[in-house]
Amino acid sequence: MSVKTYTVQGMTCGHCVSSVKEEVGEIPGVTGVEVDLDSGRLDVSGDVADDAVRKAVEEAGYTLV
Repeated sequence: MSVKTYTVQGMTCGHCVSSVKEEVGEIPGVTGVEVDLDSGRLDVSGDVADDAVRKAVEEAGYTLV
């Protein structure tokens, strides 16, 4: 299992974090999602393509940088 780290731009509250976690967590192959609001850090565990993570973050209303 691998862990990939991304940075999400635009999150401002706990609801933002929940939205990102929910969308990314629904990607097939994802086994874990951790989001830090202050830094925008997104850690995704599992076997998943970067494009799938980007689409999920955008679906939640935010930008992957």
